[in-house]
Formats: sequence, structure tokens, C-alpha cells
Amino acid sequence: MEGSSSVKLKYVKLGYQYLVNHILTFVLVPIMISIGVELLRIGPEGLINIWNSLQFDTLHVICTAFLAIFVATIYFMKKPRTIYLVDYACYKPPVTCRVPFSTFMEHSRLILTEHPKSVEFQMRILERSGLGEETCLPPAIHYIPPNPTMEAARAEAELVIFTAIDSLFEKTGLKPKDIDILIVNCSLFSPTPSLSAMVINKYKLRSNIKSYNLSGMGCSAGVISIDLARDLLQVYPNSNAVVVSTEIITPNYYKGNERAMLLPNCLFRMGGAAILLTNRRSESRRAKYRLVHVVRTHKGADDKAYRCVFEQEDPEGYVGINLNKNLMAIAGEALKSNITTIGPLVLPASEQLLFLITLIGRKIFNAKWKPYIPDFKQAFDHFCIHAGGRAVIDELQKNLQLSAEHVEASRMTLHRFGNTSSSSLWYEMSYIESKGRMKKGNRVWQIAFGSGFKCNSAVWAANRTIKTPVDGPWADCIDRYPVHIPEVVKL
Repeated sequence: MEGSSSVKLKYVKLGYQYLVNHILTFVLVPIMISIGVELLRIGPEGLINIWNSLQFDTLHVICTAFLAIFVATIYFMKKPRTIYLVDYACYKPPVTCRVPFSTFMEHSRLILTEHPKSVEFQMRILERSGLGEETCLPPAIHYIPPNPTMEAARAEAELVIFTAIDSLFEKTGLKPKDIDILIVNCSLFSPTPSLSAMVINKYKLRSNIKSYNLSGMGCSAGVISIDLARDLLQVYPNSNAVVVSTEIITPNYYKGNERAMLLPNCLFRMGGAAILLTNRRSESRRAKYRLVHVVRTHKGADDKAYRCVFEQEDPEGYVGINLNKNLMAIAGEALKSNITTIGPLVLPASEQLLFLITLIGRKIFNAKWKPYIPDFKQAFDHFCIHAGGRAVIDELQKNLQLSAEHVEASRMTLHRFGNTSSSSLWYEMSYIESKGRMKKGNRVWQIAFGSGFKCNSAVWAANRTIKTPVDGPWADCIDRYPVHIPEVVKL
């Protein structure tokens, strides 16, 4: 009986969704049929008589036509330019940088010989992290003890950024002189000259290029860079923008033994991505995606949110990132604020109506009513959740009521590449493409969290069916995925 009632409820819900989402069709079709029937009843002669009976003044006709042309001109001038994502490229670290669990733990024991409890703590984190055996750390971190010099950090930045950009140039046929806007985001490594200046020097970019270097903005800086590029492309017509998202690990390896500051050592790994955006209509046919929405939420006014991801010194003077135990609760609040804004932009009418009814009911009748969580699966075909850690993905899967397949790209990216910070969203997008799942018209929701505390979203629409790529970060391993990731990997 329970199974039968659940099936009936399912069909009732489907019927409700169809009815509400097509309400205009149901209203307009009878009206159009009635008008058609009436026109047939009047006949051609009747219509001619009605037309002849109307008194048109030439001046009125001219003024009306002028007004219509003026309004149409203003509309098309004010209409935002469409932003296209032509293509993107992700950095794939060499096998020499791989850090299997055994290597990571051996290094931890040798570096923290006087702090065995810290070693045990890292082992427990790694066992439950969701990371695999093929994640990579930069060469300087492979030394015992690690050797995070400025020279080594610059070398990692050049390796990651230049490799990603070279791959982007090869994919798109873009020439350095064709770049009008350059945006580089890297949260924790901010040298002088900047990383954007480093790119300009390497590729001898034009002297009038508009370049920006974003730092200190955390793992959600990739979406912030997309938002900045979108705003600039609205101002500068017929332009190309290259966005580079990365995090340089070398100077940020924590050498102390504070538990909250050891977490990033276990989770963060090498990675980077380069993205080509444009507002040129000529690129619309070959572009992969079209940018639909960007929604940014900043909870920095709250002290707890501001300090939940905080760079500081420990009692021994070692600098590291402190991840507060309230991080997940704060991330949940930031997500609620973000989806409250993005919901009306993307959700179908059926979901918005249910949400509104529940909200009114809670406000007027009973505050204890369970809040209605909109079904975002009605709005999106694919989800790219920042691969910040297993707990982040678990929390969003639960809150958004997503299936295992919806979070597959995020979990597999975390397993294969680790937390690559702001670039993780692009490894996830590449995973979906490599599985051949991206079809024309599909909508993708990128969700990222970052220090401050921020929750940022980007919505993309597939411009065409994406062919399974023969290169990219997943080329040599996509056939092995998805893999089963146990709750605990015993080391």
C-alpha cells in the first residue's frame, strides 16, 4: 500500500509541476482559439469593413511608428551583451608530483617527530578525506623538511599557469595579441610583480591590456573572476577575456602542529585552470557555454563568518590557515542566502509557488512548519560543487536533496585531484564532459565557498552538445571513474 501511495503522490506532483509551469499555455490557447473562431465568423469582408471604418491620422501613425522604433532602439542598446565561454583548460600535474598516502604519512612522521598526536590526527583526516592516491603536491613540499622558498613558489606558479594557458591557446587557436582582458586569481601567493604581470611578461601581451590580480579571496575567487570578466565584457565590446584560477601551494605549507591549521595540508593540492570568455557574436557557434547568471553572497559582516577561515600565526610563530570548527554551519547559512537570491532567477514557477506558500504559512500560521526546500534538480542538469572536502559535498548533497550522480563530478574530482581551490569547479566541468553527459541546452550550477565568508554561484547553459574530449586532465583515467570511495580508508 505504501508503495502504491508513493507512486500516486509522484504522479500528482508531476501533474502539478506540468500544470503550473505551463499555466500561460493553458490560459492563452483557449483565448487564441476563441479569437480565431470569431475571425472566421466575421469573414474577410467583415474585417475589411472594420479596417475601413477606422479613422487613421497620418501624424499619429508617424508618431506611433517613431515611438516604437525609439523604444526598440533603447531596448537593444540597454540589453546586456551575451557572454560566451569559448573553452577552458585544466592543469594536469606530472606523475613525479604525486603524493600517495604512504608518502604523505612518512613525511609527516619525519617532519613532526616530536608530535606523534599531530601525525595521528593527520592520518585520521586523510583516511576520511575522500582523496585518492594520485593527488599532487609541488616539488618543494616533497623535501624533508619542505623548502617553501620564494623561488620555488614562483616556479610552481609558472608551471601551473603557463601550462594551463598554453593548453588554452592550443584548444582555441587564440593568439596572445587577441587578449583584451586578463584576470588572475590566487588567494595566498601574491608576489610583486603580480602573477598577472608575470603572464603579460611571458606572452608579451599588448600594452593596453586590462589586467587584474585578485588575492586573498579564497576558494570561491574563480566565480568572482568570472563575475569581474562579465562586467568588463559588458563595457568593452568585441573583446576576449582570459581568466586564470589557481592556488599556489608551495609557500602555504604549514610546518607547525596546531590541529585546525594542519587540515589544509591534508586537503589542498596542485591545480589551476585557464578560461576564455568573449562577447563576440562571431564566437557563438563554437563556444561551449553561455553565462546565464552569477550570484555572490558575502557574510563578512558577521565576526564568526569573517574568522572561520583565517590566516594566522600559531604560538610557535608558524603561519597557516585556521579552519574553524563552525565552518560547515557558516557555509550552510551562506548557501541559504545564496539560493534565496538565485532561486527566483532559475526555478520553475511550480517550485517558486510552493516555496512562497510555505513561507507565507510559516509567517502567518505556524512558525514551526517545516521550510520547503526547492527542488533545484528542476532547474539544473549538472551540479559542480566546490571540492573543498568530503564534508562540504556531503552537506550540500543533503541540503539540496541531490542524488549520488548529481555530486559524482565533485566527489571524483576530490578523489583524483584533491582540493585545488578556485579551479576545482573546472575539473568537475571537465569530468562531466569527459563522461559525455553535456548536451545542448543543459544547465550547470557551479557553487563555491571561500574565506570572508563567501558563497558564490555561476549558472551556465551548454551552447551545443559537447563532444567527449580526447585530452584534458581526465583523458588517461576517466574509464576508471566513478570509483567507490569508502567512508574510511585504513592506513
